[in-house]
Amino acid sequence: MHHTVVERELELKLVLSPERSIPVPARLGYRSDDPFAIHIGFHIDSDHPVHWTFARELLVEGVFRPCGHGDVRVWPTKVGGHSVLLMALSSPDGDALLEAPTAQVSAWLERTLRVVPPGTEGGQLGIDEALAELLAPLPADDLWLRDPWPSDESKDGE
Repeated sequence: MHHTVVERELELKLVLSPERSIPVPARLGYRSDDPFAIHIGFHIDSDHPVHWTFARELLVEGVFRPCGHGDVRVWPTKVGGHSVLLMALSSPDGDALLEAPTAQVSAWLERTLRVVPPGTEGGQLGIDEALAELLAPLPADDLWLRDPWPSDESKDGE
C-alpha cells in the first residue's frame, strides 16, 4: 500500500520568559500510515533530536481555540501583532513552552488534511478489512456449527 509523508522544517521559539525566547529548529511530520498522529522533532543542543507525538486533531483544534490537557496543550494567541500557536509540553524530564508561526503550521496542517481528510483516518489503517478477514468463516467452522450430539427429538441423526 502506498503511504504519503508530509514534512515541514520550521523554526519554533522556546519561551524562557515573557521577555526571552530562543530559536529551536524543528521538523513537523505526518504519515498517512499513522493517520491520527503528528510527529515533531526538536533539534536542541543534544546528539539526538527530541521527539513528540500527539493527535493531529489536537493541533488542528489548537489553531482555533485552546485545547488539550495533561502532557500537551495548544492554543492560539498574538505576540507582537503576529498570530502564533503556543504548545505547552510536559514530561517527566521537564516542561517546555514553544511558540510556532500559525500561518506555517496551518499551511502544513492543510497539506495533511488533503492527504487524509478528517473522518477517513480509520480507512487508512485497513482495520475494517483486517477485522473482516479475521472474522471470516473458515471451512472448519462448519464442523463447529453442527450439533455433535443430536437431541432425542431429531430424526435420523439430524
